[in-house]
Amino acid sequence: MRHGKKFNHLGRTADHRRAMLANMAISLIMHKRITTTLAKAKALKKYIEPLITRSKDDSTNSRRVVFSYLQNKEALKELFGPVAQKVGDRPGGYTRIIKLGSRQGDAADIAFIELVDFDENMLKTNKAEKKTRRSRKAAPKAEAPVAEEAPAAVEEAPAAEEAKAE
Repeated sequence: MRHGKKFNHLGRTADHRRAMLANMAISLIMHKRITTTLAKAKALKKYIEPLITRSKDDSTNSRRVVFSYLQNKEALKELFGPVAQKVGDRPGGYTRIIKLGSRQGDAADIAFIELVDFDENMLKTNKAEKKTRRSRKAAPKAEAPVAEEAPAAVEEAPAAEEAKAE
């Protein structure tokens, strides 16, 4: 029965699954993008997103907690260094899964999983879109001059009434 099954067990024992996800997380941190099956990519996303969130706070405790999951000093340096700097202002959603189709041999669904802020192609297109699109913050600034013009029109009205009275 599947009662209480909250996550994909990936057909492995708990120790094997934990080791596999740790190895995949290290590879993702070091290479910024890896190719794997869709099921493993989804499991890895749930595994690594809390670790990246933890890396935003560079304290001894958070380093120890993340190291207990990864067991790799180089990956820890990379995570708390360049990765934490790039995702510092992002509220979540640090990874992206892109489906690639199915594998030739066993027809398993294959996907990329990548760190969002490290994809150069997407960053170039986002910068181009930001330059062409208007932001919501620009709209209230456009209304401000309209509000200033209204009092000027009110000041002209008494002058016109005085001219009529004479």
